[in-house]
Amino acid sequence: MPAHHDIPAETELWDTFAASAFKEDAEPGFCWTQYAGHGPGPELLGDPRRVLEIGCGTGRALAHLAERGIAARGVDLSPVMVKKITAKWAGTGAEFVCSEVLEYLSDHEEVYDAVYSIFGAAWFTDPGRLFPLVRERLVPGGVFVFSQPPAIPGAYGPQGMYKGGFAGKAMFTYRYSYRRAVWERLLTRAGFATADAHVLDAPHPGHIGTLLVRAVAH
Repeated sequence: MPAHHDIPAETELWDTFAASAFKEDAEPGFCWTQYAGHGPGPELLGDPRRVLEIGCGTGRALAHLAERGIAARGVDLSPVMVKKITAKWAGTGAEFVCSEVLEYLSDHEEVYDAVYSIFGAAWFTDPGRLFPLVRERLVPGGVFVFSQPPAIPGAYGPQGMYKGGFAGKAMFTYRYSYRRAVWERLLTRAGFATADAHVLDAPHPGHIGTLLVRAVAH
């Protein structure tokens, strides 16, 4: 059965996340993994002139790209976060939009050289709906790159996730986990020419790795 996303409730969840995740003293930075300084950087995006980050969170990655002359736009569901990062990164040239990602991709016709997600909307949105819309927003040869934790063996598809542990107000969303071959198949079915999914090992043995997925549009 498909997961039912309650967008108003999820907006409240991500507003709550914004209160703890946003740091006034943060600096621009781009890292695909959950380990600072580990793994590849923005070179996975190629040499884009125009990029879109879906589920842009704290905006650090977009600020990093914008400071290098790239037209950088981010979409995030949380109005609290978007207000904070719009003020924080005003001097970089990055642009931030508050919207649900499927609605934004459906309602706007801008195209990009690269669309990406770092533990963002690609983790929390049904790929059967998301991937075709991302493909439509990419120029020929454009790339879609996303990162998130790899699936726990035997736990595939939408996975429920509570915010803030198992006590207090019940705020929850769904995240999506699949085998690497399934991610690749979902992307090629959505119209991408090529797709590669692999797990980058953590910097310390036995720690959680990072799923990195990169697809190229026809």
